[in-house]
Amino acid sequence: MGMLTDRGRETTFDLGTRLRKLYVDQLGFLPPTLENAGSFYLRATPIPRALDSLQETFVGLYPFYTRSPWLPPLTILQRSLGDETLFPNDSSCRRFAALARAFAQRAAGRWNETDEMDYLNKLYGKWMPPASPRVAVDGRPRLSGIMDTVNSTLAHGPDTRLPKEFYDPKGREIMEKIAVEEWFAGYKESQEYRTLGIGGLLGDVVGRMVGSVEHSSADGEYEVRKAQNQKQSEGNKKATPIRFGLSGCHDTTLAGVLVSLGAFKSDKWPPFTSHIAIEMFRKNNVASETARTTPNLLQATIPSAESPSSNTTSHSPNPGSSWFNSHFFWSGRAAPAAPPPGIGRKQTPELKPHEKAKLQDYYVRLRYNDEVVTVPGCRAPGKHLDGDESFCTLEAFKTIVDKFVPRNWKQQCSANIKGPAFPDSPEPAGY
Repeated sequence: MGMLTDRGRETTFDLGTRLRKLYVDQLGFLPPTLENAGSFYLRATPIPRALDSLQETFVGLYPFYTRSPWLPPLTILQRSLGDETLFPNDSSCRRFAALARAFAQRAAGRWNETDEMDYLNKLYGKWMPPASPRVAVDGRPRLSGIMDTVNSTLAHGPDTRLPKEFYDPKGREIMEKIAVEEWFAGYKESQEYRTLGIGGLLGDVVGRMVGSVEHSSADGEYEVRKAQNQKQSEGNKKATPIRFGLSGCHDTTLAGVLVSLGAFKSDKWPPFTSHIAIEMFRKNNVASETARTTPNLLQATIPSAESPSSNTTSHSPNPGSSWFNSHFFWSGRAAPAAPPPGIGRKQTPELKPHEKAKLQDYYVRLRYNDEVVTVPGCRAPGKHLDGDESFCTLEAFKTIVDKFVPRNWKQQCSANIKGPAFPDSPEPAGY
C-alpha cells in the first residue's frame, strides 16, 4: 500500500536517463563516469516510495557500468519525521494542519453542492459505500482519494482498471480542478501557509545556492560530511563542493513549491514521475574559481508510476552559450545540522552592499517536467536576464523566497493554533 510499483521504478529510471542525456551528454556538466560521489547531495523523505524514486532516478543518471569499481556506497540523507521539510509536514506542524483543514473545508463548501459534483455523482455514485453514499470533497472516501485511485489504476494497464465510468475525461478534469484548489490554494493566497508548508525547503535550496556562490560548505557539503563522518574521521574527509543535488519527494512538494513561487498555472494535478529543476546560472564574466561557483538545480520526483512520454521535450540553453553553467540542486534520519555562517539565511533587506554584490551575475530558472516556468515577481525590469524573464536574478529570487522562509519553523508551528486561517487581505504568491 503506497509503495512504488514496478511501473513507477521504470518511469523514475527513465527520468534519470533523460537527466543523463541533458547534463552529461548534451551539456557536459556532469562527468560521464562516477569516480567520486562527494559532490552529490542526495536526500529523500522518510516515505519509502520517495527513497525508491531517488534511487531509481540516480541509477538512470549513473547506471552501474558508469561507476568506478572503487566507488563507495552513496550517502543518502534522511531526516526524522519531526524535522522533515521536504514535503508539507502537517503531522509535525499543528498550525499548518489547522490551516490545511480550513482551506480543505472551504473547498468542500464551495464545491459539494454544484453541478460539477452532481456530474461526478452520476458517474461514481453507485459505487460509493452505504455509509457515505454521495461523492463529496470531504466524503468517505474523499474526492481526492477517488482521484488518486483513478490515476494510479490508469497508469498500470487493464489488469488494475476500475469500471469505465471512472475514466470519463470530464469527470477526471473536474476532480483534478477541485483537488488542486483543496490542496494548493493556501500556497497561492496565504503567506503563512507558504511559510509553514514549503518555506523551510525553499529556504534550504536558496541557502545552498548562495553557499555555492560564497564557496562555502553551506552548499550542502556540511550535511553530507556530517553523515559521512559517522563512518570516517573528520581528518580523513576532504571538503568537496556540492555540484549536483537530487531529492526524492512528493506531488504535494512539487505543487507547493510551484504555487508558492506563482509558477503553477494549471488545474491539473502533477502527474506521476513529475519533477522540478531549479537551476542556478552564472554569467561568464564571473571569475571561475571552484566547482562551487557552478549553478544549482533542485530535481524532485513524485513516487509512483505514469509514463512521462508526454514530458520529454527539453528546453535547455544552448551548451555553446557563453554564459551557461548548471549546478543541480534537488531538493535525509538526523536533525539537520546548522549551516556555517554566511548570507544564505540572512533576509535580503538585511544584507550589506558588499554582501548583495556577491549575488550579482547569478540567475535562477525553474523547469517543471522539462518545461520552463516563470516566477511573476521576476518579470520586473532589473530582476531578470535581459531578454528572458524566466532567468530570475539570484537576488530577486532570494528576495521572493525570503518572505516566506520561517524564522523558527517548530516555534511557528506551535503558535496561534486556533487563530484565523485566512489572511485579511490578498497575499499573492511569487512576489
